[in-house]
Parts: sequence; structure tokens; C-alpha cells
Amino acid sequence: MRIGIDVGGTNTDSVLIDGTQIVRKSKTTTTEDITNGVKNSLHAILPSEEKNLGVDAVMIGTTHFTNALLQKNGLATTAALRLCLPATQMLPPMVDWPKEMKESIKGYTYLVDGGFEFDGREISTIDKGQIRRAADDMANKGVEAISISGIFSSVDPTQEQIAAQIIQEETPHIKISMSHEIGRVGVLERENATILNACLSTTSDSVVGAFKKAVEELNLGSALFLTQNDGTLMDADFATKYPVYSISSGPTNSMRGAAFLTGIQNAIVADVGGTSTDVGILRNGFPRESSIAVEIGGIRTNFRMPDVLSIALGGGSVVNTSPITIGPESVGLQLTQQSLLFGGSIRTATDMAAAAGLVNIGNKTLLSEISEEDIKSSLNMMNVMTEDVIDRLKFNADDIPVILVGGGHFLIGDDLAGASEVLRPENGEIANAIGAAIAQVGGQSESVYSLAEISREEALSAATEEAKKRAISAGANPKTVMVVDVEEIPLTYLPSNAIRIRVKVVGDIPEIS
Repeated sequence: MRIGIDVGGTNTDSVLIDGTQIVRKSKTTTTEDITNGVKNSLHAILPSEEKNLGVDAVMIGTTHFTNALLQKNGLATTAALRLCLPATQMLPPMVDWPKEMKESIKGYTYLVDGGFEFDGREISTIDKGQIRRAADDMANKGVEAISISGIFSSVDPTQEQIAAQIIQEETPHIKISMSHEIGRVGVLERENATILNACLSTTSDSVVGAFKKAVEELNLGSALFLTQNDGTLMDADFATKYPVYSISSGPTNSMRGAAFLTGIQNAIVADVGGTSTDVGILRNGFPRESSIAVEIGGIRTNFRMPDVLSIALGGGSVVNTSPITIGPESVGLQLTQQSLLFGGSIRTATDMAAAAGLVNIGNKTLLSEISEEDIKSSLNMMNVMTEDVIDRLKFNADDIPVILVGGGHFLIGDDLAGASEVLRPENGEIANAIGAAIAQVGGQSESVYSLAEISREEALSAATEEAKKRAISAGANPKTVMVVDVEEIPLTYLPSNAIRIRVKVVGDIPEIS
């Protein structure tokens, strides 16, 4: 059996699954202290008299790391070392970061010799003395974490690895993140993603440690996994090292849960929560990844992120009249105190849906002053907002199935332009927790290869082996690892018949494989 927990901005959902059967589910209000909220969910889903049921694993999707970045709270003092000279000096690390974000991590930068061309030729040889001097300076400045990035390190990571070894020897206490393990092709965005991972290192220690303690306190003997933002899992140790992979994992959990509940592998999924609606595309059962740079807190990154669009439509969205507007303000966690249905004074999207008879909660007699015209206009606007997102995500003009999940799915109607059908699966309100519970461990690789140097088959084999290695490192059973997606993109703007290859693999967790 597995326990899946997903922490959202408004609700924390949990589910106990035995095979494909849902044994028990729970939805609680998200607490400001997310760790205690997870503990409460564990106790709710598994009462004390049932602690010996034999739970193989606990899977948690958390907003801890996203919140830490957005709130600039608990971030490590971070340095960025770039292996690049004499190239890229005009655009130093963090050149386009918001001032407040850079100041919150101190943001020390170091440019040293190194880097490669796209075909693996050195730009310059690494200078170990430069790196040792940089490490000593970091120690004097109280640096807690470092990002190491090199030009085209995704082609050849050896210089990053050598630099990491030197820094580890000189300053063993500094946590190290290397860009070839995190980002994709594109030095600035890959460097940014690696710096974000580094500055989250102290937060990941405390968060994952707290989750481990919560599981241990229940004496479950279960393995602990965190969900990644590509719809797969990583074990606790891997999550401690790569916390950035959990950013935006909530929407992907919901999408995987929607695929599980409906059996549909290709569809649009809309997860309607208390504050927002996240909409993404399922492709072969997994969330489609963004093909462009994604901003996190105003910082451009290019590590894997789901192709998800969010709109300010949720159960707590504030509805204004004359003219009708919905959001972006939301009562969020205070829905049961501030909405009209529960005796409050603020008109919300849930009030409008309840007035139309779409959901049966609260005291409907408190909605008598809402006009039929306002109800109709509000519901129509919610549909139009959703249809606009669907249209922006679709890759052709054909209609596509739309799956509505989340606690606020009743806000959206069944007649949506662009939808071949609209589905509301049973237990869809906890699709996010289900997606966490049923996920497999994943690994990805992406690199540029020159087909003038090696054959296409050799390049594919190298990329596949690297992806498998990463999945096993994240906790997958080696015997169950399989390829689920391969993407080849010829890079016509580079010489030597260059090609970018991306491979994704998944495998079962050892306990239940």
C-alpha cells in the first residue's frame, strides 16, 4: 500500500491506496506550518490502530520550496562559479535577477577559466589555482552553497566535476550544485536553475528531515519519496540534493492522478483549487513539458518544468459586479469564514456556483440577494476563462478531452469550446494526492551530440544510459527502468550535424516492484 499527500495553497489532500483501490482519503486545510499539516494528514489517513497495515511508501508533493523562493525565506548564502573565461564576461551570473532575490542569497559571483564548445572542444583549460582561491574567498564570506556551471557542460561535465572536487576538498561544509545535473542547453538559464537549487539546500535539509521524522514517528517503516515536476518521484536523499525538481509538482500530480482515474492518456487537465486553476496537457500519460524558458520568481530557468498555465479562478475567487469580474483576489483559506454561504460578507465563485445549484454546501438561503443575471454572467465568465487557457495550450485545432479535477471543479461547466468531452472522475477532488501515490521514479537526460563524431545510435544509447543512471540514483529499481519518451531535435544553426537528444525513463520503487 502507498500513501500519497499533496500540499496545496488552500488544501492538503491525502489518500491511502492498495494497488489500484482507494482505501481512504482525506482533505484538510493547509496550515501555515506545512510540516505539521503533513503530520496531520498522515494521522488522518492512517489511524493509530492501523499503523501495521504494511505501507510500502509515503509520497509527498510539497509547496515548501516554491514558497521559500517566492517569500525569500530561509535561503542559503550562495555563490555562483562559472567556468567560462575568456568567454561570457559581459553577462555575469545573476545579471537579470530581481534585486531583492539576489540580495536575499548574497549572490557572490566568480568567473574562472574553463568551458567547452558545443562539440566538446575546450574553450580554455581549467585552472585549479583559481578555483582554490575562489573557494577560500567563499569560506571567508560565509558561503553555505555554491552553484557550478560551465559553458556546454551538458556536453562534457568533467570540468564541473573537477571544480566540485576541489571546492569539496577546500571547503567541505559548502553544499555543491552542478549545472549539468540540473538544467538544459543554454548557459544563463541553466546557471539560474542551478543557483536556485543551491540556495534551497538549507531549506531542503530541514524540510526533508522533518518529513522523515514524521514518517518515523508513526513507525511505518515506509520509504519516503517526494514528487518531481515531471510527474515522477525521487527518494528523500535525492530530494535533499535536488529540491528544485519539486517546484510546480502540484499540477503534475493532479495530471497524473487524472490519467489514473479516467484511463485517458492524452487530454487537457484542469485542476481547480481554492485560489487558482492550473491547466496542462497529458501526453502519453505524463504532463507535457515546457519547451521554453520558465520564470520562477522573475528568474529565467530552463530545467524541466511542466507546460502549465494558471488562472486566478478558484473556489475562493472574489466576484465583483457592475461589471462582473472574477479574481484575482481570493479569500483562499478563509472561504468557510468569509464567503456568503457561510455567513461572511464577500461574494465568491463558490457562492455563485451554489446559487446555481452546482454544489450543495453552506446555507443557500444566505444567497437570496444574488440576481439570476449575475449568476449566469459569473458562470459564463468562468467558462470563458477556462476556454481561453485550453485554446492557448492546444497544439492543433482539433477538439480534445478535458478532465476537470480538484475541489472546485464544479465552477466549470460541461459545455466548453475546444473540448470533445468533459469528464469529472470520481475522487477527482483528490487527484493530486492520487497522482503522488501512483507515481513511478523518474530520470531524464538531455545533451547535444555531434553526429560527425559519433553515430545516431551511439548518441541515443549514451543519452538513454545517462537517463537510466539518474532514475536509479533517484531511487528506481534498476530491473524495472524503461524508456517512456525520446526527443531528437536537429540543431541546424550549429555545424557538424549537431543534434539535441532528450530521454525520459521511469521505474518502480524497490519496495513494491
